[in-house]
Amino acid sequence: MGARPDVLLIHCHDLGRYLGCYGVDVETPAIDRLAADGALFENHFVTAPQCTPSRGSLMTGRYPHVNGLMGLAHTHWELEDGERIIPHYLSDAGYETHLFGLQHISQDTDTLGYDHIHSEGNLYPGVSPSVHQANRARNVSAVVASFLERGGFEDPFFASVGFFECHRVEEKTGRFGFDADHYDADDPDDVRPLPYLPDRRGIRQDLAEMRGMVTAIDDGVGTILTALEDAGLADETLVIFTTEHGLAFPRAKGSCYDAGLEAALVVSYPGVIDGGERYEELLGNVDVLPTILELIGLEVPDDLNGRSVLPLVTDGEYEPHEHLFAEMTWHDEYNPVRAVRTERYKYVRNFWQLPQVYLARDVFASEAGREVREAYSAPFRPYEELYDLRATPQEDENVALEPRYQDVRTELSRRLYEWMVETDDPLLEGPIAPGNYDDEIDSWPHE
Repeated sequence: MGARPDVLLIHCHDLGRYLGCYGVDVETPAIDRLAADGALFENHFVTAPQCTPSRGSLMTGRYPHVNGLMGLAHTHWELEDGERIIPHYLSDAGYETHLFGLQHISQDTDTLGYDHIHSEGNLYPGVSPSVHQANRARNVSAVVASFLERGGFEDPFFASVGFFECHRVEEKTGRFGFDADHYDADDPDDVRPLPYLPDRRGIRQDLAEMRGMVTAIDDGVGTILTALEDAGLADETLVIFTTEHGLAFPRAKGSCYDAGLEAALVVSYPGVIDGGERYEELLGNVDVLPTILELIGLEVPDDLNGRSVLPLVTDGEYEPHEHLFAEMTWHDEYNPVRAVRTERYKYVRNFWQLPQVYLARDVFASEAGREVREAYSAPFRPYEELYDLRATPQEDENVALEPRYQDVRTELSRRLYEWMVETDDPLLEGPIAPGNYDDEIDSWPHE
């Protein structure tokens, strides 16, 4: 492979696989071109259907309950002491590391190990996550383009580039929308409904608005790719585009169904990764870090939960995942869930009395949320869910109690339990307190 490549990791909020190259009726020419020049992974899933825990897995190669990020960074969840993330590994290997835009895995950006931070706004103790709105794709991509054009780096470099879109925005009315005044929305009558939700006006309206943000993401990616080419760096740069979890819609964000866990993964590295390839193997976002490490010639630590997919894209010996695992513990409410997926089945174990469908605050207060929240808030979700993805890919028929599926239910339940034991999941010991619990207890009056 020759000299180590520069590494450019581009990521965004709440996009899922809502891209033209994944078969969606939306125009995303820049990301489609990146996929045509590289590899697209059809069945890439994340470890958690929410921002911080999923991003933590992307950056550490470890599950949320292993690295400590079982809730959102701005609600007092932090990486465990000693956790290492991508910039730590690459800095040790001689890379100059840069952060552009948002990160949302820590309120203390200094602990993340970047040599240079180019963000306009970032999380710090006590600040609202609305600070991320400064990191919109147009602004961030312009800064990255300037950085590339002026050669403001030492080779090799690693750059993490985070876009705010497609996160919902709280409006003056309390409604959470997609900032239609800032982006060009589509006509609700022209959008294709989401297959896992009813076709209702409020859902179409939200989708139409969101597509303006999708265009902004694609434009930002295009700006960066053009700058790479103009700087003569395109052939020596590993470019990774991904997102943290599914769309900010009911049964997606905040849900361990596929719509909540699905994520785009498009990777380009000329001369190493063949262009136009599409892979159907099951992948997790814990696989991204070990893949980067192997590709640049570093040893992959034994304590990572993911595995490198470099052999898959270079025709080497590759052992596909038989099982992918996912979890949720805390978001704006306690929602303890663990799940395991195979090519055909999804088994979900719920550890609390929960509503039929958990709706994060921004989804609950959206037009889409208003269309379904009465039905979805009804108690209670069953403790066990099993879906035959071949028969019902939208996961709308729970077959956990059907006699003909009992062998599958037993096997996947056993495998999920073994995984929780193997990874020391604290949920096995009982309910998990919120991230600020110790601080609150210490602040109570006592003798």
